[in-house]
Amino acid sequence: MKAYIKGISTYVPRQIEYNDAESRITKKTGIYERHIAAPDECSSDMAVSAAENLFSDYGIDRSKIDFIILCTQSPDYFLPTTACLLQHRLGISRNCGAFDLNLGCSGYIFGLSVAKGLLETGQAKHVLLLTAETYSKWTHPEDAAARAIFGDAATATLLEAEDTAQDGLSAFVFGTDGSGGPDIIVPVGGMREPGGATAEIETVDSAGNKRTNYNLYMNGRAVISFAQDVVPKMLKKVLEAAGLKREDVDYYVFHQANRFMLESIQHKCKLNDLPFWNKPDQYGNTVSSTIPLALAEILQSVDATSLKKVVSIGFGVGLSWAGCVMDLSRSWKKATK
Repeated sequence: MKAYIKGISTYVPRQIEYNDAESRITKKTGIYERHIAAPDECSSDMAVSAAENLFSDYGIDRSKIDFIILCTQSPDYFLPTTACLLQHRLGISRNCGAFDLNLGCSGYIFGLSVAKGLLETGQAKHVLLLTAETYSKWTHPEDAAARAIFGDAATATLLEAEDTAQDGLSAFVFGTDGSGGPDIIVPVGGMREPGGATAEIETVDSAGNKRTNYNLYMNGRAVISFAQDVVPKMLKKVLEAAGLKREDVDYYVFHQANRFMLESIQHKCKLNDLPFWNKPDQYGNTVSSTIPLALAEILQSVDATSLKKVVSIGFGVGLSWAGCVMDLSRSWKKATK
C-alpha cells in the first residue's frame, strides 16, 4: 500500500490588504496583496472552510476520514488541541485520530510524511491534512517589513492508500537548526515569557518598523541567508534519494516566501530553465499553506497525469526545512457542480 494525494482545496479570508505597488519592499518581494483573517476568525474557522471545500469539490464522504492532522502555529487555544475541535465541527466520526503539528513553512512536508506513515502501515485509510495560519494576528500594524509579507490562508489535502508498489510520496529529507529560532519568533505568549506577566516593550528599527515583544519578529537577512544555504543542499539530497536528475522533475514547488528569495534559490539550484512555481503576488507568505496553495493552483491549470514527479521543499521558522517528491498523477478531478 502506498500513500497518494487525492485532492487539495483551499480557503482564503475575504478581507484583502493591498501593498503599495511602488514601494521597494513590494517590488522586491513580488507580494501585491494578502488575505487577512477577520478579528473573530481563527485558524479552526479557516480550516473548516477549507475542509468543507474539499468535501464539496471532490464529492468526498466525510464519514471515511479516520485521521486529522492540523498544521498550525496559531491554534485557537493552548489546549485543547485544535484538531480535536475540528473533528467535532466537521462532523467526522469519533473513531478518528487527531492532533496538531506545530511547524511553520516546512510543516506541510512534515504532515505529508506523517500521513504517509499512517497510511502505509495500515493505521489509517483516509487522512485529512489541514494547514491554517493567521500570522497577521502576530504582526504589528506599523511593521511594514513583516506586515507586507505575511497573509492568512488554510488548505485541506486528502490522502489515501492505494494497492500499488509505486510510491506516491517519497524521498523525504529533513533538517533542523534550533539555534536560528530567534530569527523568526513571537517572544511573548508561551510559558517562557507568559502574556500579561511580561512587560510589553516597543522597539523601532532603523527602517522605522515598529513592533513589540508580543509581535512577530523576523530577521529577514538571516532568513534569506539560511534559505540560500540549506535549500540547494536539500534539493541535492532529495534528488539523490529519488534517483532523479534535475531535468527529470515535472515541477518544482517550493515554499512561497517571496519572489526575490525564490528567484535567488532557483538560480542557486540551477533550475532557471525548468518548471518552477514563483507566484506569491496574491497571497503572500501563508506559512504552511504556501505549498498546498500552489499545488492547488497548478492542478487547476495542468493535467494531473503529467505531474508524476513534483519536488517540493519547505523552509523557515524553527529553523526547519523538509523536502520530498510527490506523484500527483492520481489526484482526482473536482466534482462537477
